[in-house]
Amino acid sequence: MTAQSDIAAGYASAGAAVELGAVLVDGVVEPTARVRLPLATLNRHGLVAGATGTGKTKTLQLVAEQLSAAGVPVVLADVKGDLSGLAREGEPNDRVTARAAETGDDWRPAACPVDFLSLGDGGAGVPVRATITSFGPILLAKVLGLNETQESTLGLIFHWADARGLALLDTKDLRAVITHLTGEGRDELKGLGGVSPATAGVILRALVNLEARGGDTFFGEPELDPRDLMRTADGHGVVTLLELAETQARPALFSTFLMWLLAELFQVLPEAGDLDKPKLVFFFDEAHLLFAGASKAFKEQITQTVKLIRSKGVGVFFCTQLPTDVPNEVLSQLGARVQHAVRAFTPEDQAALAKVVKTYPTTPHYRLGEALTSLGIGEAVVTVLDERGVPTPVAWTRLRAPRSLMGAIGVDAVGRAAESSVLHGKYAETVDRESAYERLSAKVAPPPADEPRRAEEPGLVEKVLDNSAVKSFLRSAASALGREVTRGIFGTSRKRR
Repeated sequence: MTAQSDIAAGYASAGAAVELGAVLVDGVVEPTARVRLPLATLNRHGLVAGATGTGKTKTLQLVAEQLSAAGVPVVLADVKGDLSGLAREGEPNDRVTARAAETGDDWRPAACPVDFLSLGDGGAGVPVRATITSFGPILLAKVLGLNETQESTLGLIFHWADARGLALLDTKDLRAVITHLTGEGRDELKGLGGVSPATAGVILRALVNLEARGGDTFFGEPELDPRDLMRTADGHGVVTLLELAETQARPALFSTFLMWLLAELFQVLPEAGDLDKPKLVFFFDEAHLLFAGASKAFKEQITQTVKLIRSKGVGVFFCTQLPTDVPNEVLSQLGARVQHAVRAFTPEDQAALAKVVKTYPTTPHYRLGEALTSLGIGEAVVTVLDERGVPTPVAWTRLRAPRSLMGAIGVDAVGRAAESSVLHGKYAETVDRESAYERLSAKVAPPPADEPRRAEEPGLVEKVLDNSAVKSFLRSAASALGREVTRGIFGTSRKRR
C-alpha cells in the first residue's frame, strides 16, 4: 500500500461528503486517493487558515458550492467581494482542466442559488439590520471598543431600559437613554452605582464615531430573521453572501454581527442531535477581527456558543491567516483543519509556525514544519474528523477547482440579483417606529386619561374581554411584559418572533 492510499483510507466514508481533493506525497498526486470531509461531522466545526494569496477564498468557494448542492444552506462573510462568482457557472480553461485531471475530478460548471446581503445601507445587496436591544450589551461593547468597566456600565443601561419596556431600536434610542440617565434621570440608578458622566461620555463618543462611519444604518428595523438564512431552492441550499457595504471603517461590526446571528440561531432552533448533514454552515472570514481586543466575557461567550450550537445542527468554520488568531478554548472545538501555506520569514513567524504544527496529529509521511511552508497555491495540509469522530491522517492535499465562477460578477450584477431576491421586499425599507427616543423626548403622548368611551353595544371582542378568566390572563401577561427582557447568549434579547 502506498503512502497516498494509506492516508486516503482514513478519509473513506459511507455517507455523503465534501470532496476536497487528492493526496500528495513527495510531490506526487494520486487522483484516486481522495480527501473528503463527511457532511455528518460538519457540525463539529472547522478552521480554514493560510497566508494571503494561498487559496483560502477558493477553498471556501469549493466547500460552499458542494454544501449547497447537498441541500445545506451556507452563510459566507464576503469581506472583499471575491465570492460573488458562486452565483454563476465556472468557465473551463487549461488550468481548471489540469487541476481536474490531477485530483480525479469530473469537473463541470455549476452555479448556486445566492442571496446578496449588505450590512447596513449603501451596499449592492439587500440591507440587513439588527436592533440595539436585540444586539445586547456584550456585542455592542465589542463594536464600540469599550473596556470591561465601560461594558459593565452599558449592561446597566440595557438593564434599566429593558425593565421599563423602552425599546432600543437604533443608536438615537441608546443616546436618548444615556442622556436621560446622566441628566434628569441620574438618581434612578443610584442604588446600582449609577452611570458616571465620564463613562457615559466615552460611550456617547463611541456611538458618534460609529455613526460617522456608517454604522448607524445597520441598527434599526426591520431586523433580520436568522431563519431566512436557512432556505433551499430546487433542492439546493441557498448561499447567503454578506458584504460589509459602507461600514468598512468598522470591521468589528461585521464580525460581531455574525456572532449575533449565531446567538439568534441558537435561540430559535430546536435541538437536533446528530444529523446526516448540518442544517446550516457558517463561515467567519477574517476571524481575527472577532477576537482582537475582545473582553474576557466576549471570548467566554464565543466559546460557549461554539460548544452549544452544534447541538442545533449548525456548523461553524473560522477563516484566518493563522490558527493562533483563534483562542485555544475555541480552537479546541474545531474538528476540521484546512491549513494553506504559512509564511515564516521572521522569528515571530517561526514561533507561530511551531504552534501550528502542534495543532496537528503526528504523521510519518511529512515533516509538517517544512510542508506548511512549501505548500503551493491551492494546496493545504488537512485533517478532519471521520464519521466515528476520530481525527483523520494528516494529508497534504491538492484541492479541487470550484465549479462556479472564480471571480467577482460585478456590483451591477449583484444589485440586480438583490432586487430580485425574495428578501428585498422584506428588508429593503427602513422602519422607524416608536421607541426609547420618542418616549423620552415626549414626542408621543399617551392618550388622555379622561377620553370618553364609546357607548355602542358591546361586540364579541368586548364580551370576550369582559370574561373573568380572560381578564386574569391579561393581567398576568401585562405583568410579564413589564418585567425585564430575558437575555441569552452574549446578552442578546430572547424575544421570540
